[in-house]
Amino acid sequence: MAFASRTVFAAAHVVADPSAENAPGSPAVLDWGATLAFRHRLWSLGLGVADAMDTAQRGMGLDWPTTKELIVRSGAEARSVGGALCCGVGTDQLPPEPAAPYSLAEIGDAYESQLEVVEQAGAQAVLMCSRALAAAARGPEDYAQVYARLLGQAGRPVILHWLGDMFDPALRGYWGGADLDAATESVLGIIREHAAKIDGIKVSLLDADREIALRRALPEGVRLYTGDDFNFPELIAGDEQGFSHALLGIFDPLAAQAAAALEKLDTGDVAGFRAVLDPLVPLARHIFAAPTQYYKTGVVFLAYLSGHQEHFKMVGGMQTGRDLDHLTQLYRLAEDGGIFPDPDLAHARFKEFSNE
Repeated sequence: MAFASRTVFAAAHVVADPSAENAPGSPAVLDWGATLAFRHRLWSLGLGVADAMDTAQRGMGLDWPTTKELIVRSGAEARSVGGALCCGVGTDQLPPEPAAPYSLAEIGDAYESQLEVVEQAGAQAVLMCSRALAAAARGPEDYAQVYARLLGQAGRPVILHWLGDMFDPALRGYWGGADLDAATESVLGIIREHAAKIDGIKVSLLDADREIALRRALPEGVRLYTGDDFNFPELIAGDEQGFSHALLGIFDPLAAQAAAALEKLDTGDVAGFRAVLDPLVPLARHIFAAPTQYYKTGVVFLAYLSGHQEHFKMVGGMQTGRDLDHLTQLYRLAEDGGIFPDPDLAHARFKEFSNE
């Protein structure tokens, strides 16, 4: 079951193997059964899965060999149920902090290698922002060169990715613009030149007005996928000039609520859609509060409390990314929002965790 009115992907987290070290800098070891079961849950609700993305700890614990296996495994699982799947294409197999910035050719080679993996898995490619490209690019023309090469190689229309520096400080200045206005013009230039190869752009700037302005400037047929976990209900609902589709990390913990809201939207019940999701915005804003890149800790904590996994451990030791006060407030907001499938289980698990 997919939704008729919007194309929606939930960016899914990964479940660490609790028996493995999974310490900072060590290879990621996943609980494959639990990781893939969670993706099946998202598909069963009618949501698409965005895999191997920021929510799956790309660049924050998930190494490329494990990412590659995740893409291949998720591709097979998606085919088995006819589930929609897109996967992140990046350059994170390149060793970090080289003596000198990588060349554009090296960056393009890294991107192409990952693009091949994603397309062979049967997934739609999301061309993720690259830390290596952010460090190497001298201006908009370098981004245009690299993306033209990738779009020429893509076998089907891709989703571009604009992840703001609140999610990853290493991406400051992406698209080569000195400010966000210039960056917007840079990426719009790429989209206009290659519109036939671009399904849409996923925007995670946490700025509703800027997203709406970009949405209105896109060529016909190119979608805006909101990645705004602060303002998602209003952006998906849209206005008289259009609406955003969605590729959201917040739809990992709020999958059931998102599906219920989207069912209402499919019938034209915008007020009902907003009535389901608007009360959950304070919860979303808390999860994604600064420092925003640690939102993954809250996502996995809620998965544990909700019974979707049996422990609260993360690859790279990222379960320590938020303190007890933050997680306590998160539990209370989730409880007030009624998101737990089994409130008694959530209470018992939180009590045990908070007393450790």
